[in-house]
Amino acid sequence: MRKITKYIFIILSTIGIAGCSDYLDVNDNPNEPTTVPLSSLMATASFATGENIQAIGGITSYYVQYLASPNPSGSTDIQEPVAYDNAWFLLYHTLGDIADMEKQAIESGASHYTGAAKLLKAMHLQLIVDAWGDVPYTEALFAETVTPAYDEDSDLYPVILTLISDGIAELSKAESTYALGAQDFIYGDRPDEAAQVSAWIKMGYALKARTLLHLSKTPGYDPEEVLAAVDNSFSSNADNADIVYFDTEFNPWASVARNQESLILDGWISEQLVQAMDGTSYGVTDPRMGFMFGDTDEGTFVGVPNGAGRGGADVSGERSVLERGTYYASDTSPMLIITYAELKFIEAEAALAADNKPRAYQAYLEGIEAHMDMVGVADEDRDDYINDESVSVGSDNISIDLIMKEKYIAMFLHPEAWTDARRYNFQYKDMTVPANLNPDLNGNFARRLVYPDSETGRNVANVPPVTQLDRMWWDVQN
Repeated sequence: MRKITKYIFIILSTIGIAGCSDYLDVNDNPNEPTTVPLSSLMATASFATGENIQAIGGITSYYVQYLASPNPSGSTDIQEPVAYDNAWFLLYHTLGDIADMEKQAIESGASHYTGAAKLLKAMHLQLIVDAWGDVPYTEALFAETVTPAYDEDSDLYPVILTLISDGIAELSKAESTYALGAQDFIYGDRPDEAAQVSAWIKMGYALKARTLLHLSKTPGYDPEEVLAAVDNSFSSNADNADIVYFDTEFNPWASVARNQESLILDGWISEQLVQAMDGTSYGVTDPRMGFMFGDTDEGTFVGVPNGAGRGGADVSGERSVLERGTYYASDTSPMLIITYAELKFIEAEAALAADNKPRAYQAYLEGIEAHMDMVGVADEDRDDYINDESVSVGSDNISIDLIMKEKYIAMFLHPEAWTDARRYNFQYKDMTVPANLNPDLNGNFARRLVYPDSETGRNVANVPPVTQLDRMWWDVQN
C-alpha cells in the first residue's frame, strides 16, 4: 500500500482552492491570491490524474467497445454528440492546479517539482487534445479571459513534446530545493528521493514514446525516435505509473462496479470485447477474462451488443459486467496512467515500422506476458496462451494486426485505446459500428467529441465549427 492514507486530507482541504488560477474559476479575486504549498498541489494534481483518466475512459470505453449500454440506443453507446461538460471541467481544473504548481516550483527553484508538473501538464493536455482537437491552452490557465482563444491541435502537439522533454530535463537536475515526497500519489512509495525521481524520468520517456507513436499516420513519424524513448523507459511492471486507492477512497471504476451491484445501469461489458477474448474472433480463449470482468451466474462470459441493449436479460447476472474483485474494478485497484505492457506494444509497433521484425516480435510477446502478470494470470495459463499457434507466430509473421489485437486487450478501459483505434482505423477483427448508430455519422465511427455546452454557450465565438467526423490532425485518412 502506498504511503498516501495520511495525505488524503490534503486533497479534501485544498481541492476547493488549488485551482484558483484555472480559467474556469472566474470569481476569484486577483488582488487576494492564495498560495498553496507545493506538496498540497502535488497531492491534489497527482491524485486527480487518476480521476481524470477514468472520466475520459468512461466515455471512450464505449467508443472502442469495451463497455456497452444495457438498453438500446444509449447515447454514448451509439456515439451521439453528447457534451461532456464534467470531463472537460475536471481536466481543466486540474490543469490549472498543475500550472500553479509549475509556476511556484520554478520561482522556488524546486526543479523536481517543476519537472513533475511539466509531465502532468503534458499528460492532461494530451487527454484534452486527443478527445476534442483544437482546445484553449495559451489563454486558458491564468484567468486572462473567460473566452480564451482555441489553439490548433497540430500546434499543441509540439507543446506536449516540449513539456515532456523539459520535464525530463528538470527531473534530471541534481539539485532541487524541495523533495517530491510522499504527497506524490504516483511514485510517492519509492524508498528514497533518487528512486522516486528516477521513476518519474522513466515515466517521462514512456509518455514521449506514446506521444511520438501518435504520429504514425503523419509524414513526421520516426519509429527510431520512438524506440529511443522506449530504451530510456520502463523495464518491468514495477515501473508502472499508476494511482493506488484505499478503503476510504475507492478506485473510480470500483464505484462503477458498486453501482452495478445496486442495479444502476453502468459497467456492462461489450460483446465485441468478450468475443475478442473467448475464441469467437481469434480462435484462442484468453485467460484474462475473469481477471478483467465478471462472468454470468452460469459461469460463462456474455457481452452486450453495442447499441442493441441486453435483450431479454433483466439483471446483471445474465451478462458480464465490471465486478469488484477483478483487477480493474476492485476498491483498491490501481488507476493506470501508463504501463510496461503498453510500452512493449509501443515498442512492437515502432520496431515493425522500422522493419525490425525480431525486435517487434519479442516486444509483442513481452507485452502479453507483462499484462497477464499484471492482472494476475497464473504462469501456466499465461504460457499456454502465449504458446498457442495463433499467438506465437514467429518473427517472420508478426503483423500490425496481431500487435493491435493484443494491445487492445491490454489497454482495457484506458482512453489511449481510442487513440489507438483511430490510428488503426478501427480494423479490429469483427468490430462493427453499433446498432442504432447516430445517423449523422453515416455509418462511420466518431473521430472526436463535440465541445461542451459551457463552451458553446459562453465562448461560442471561439469554438471551432467541427463535427464528430472531423479527424484530429494526426488521424490522417488513408
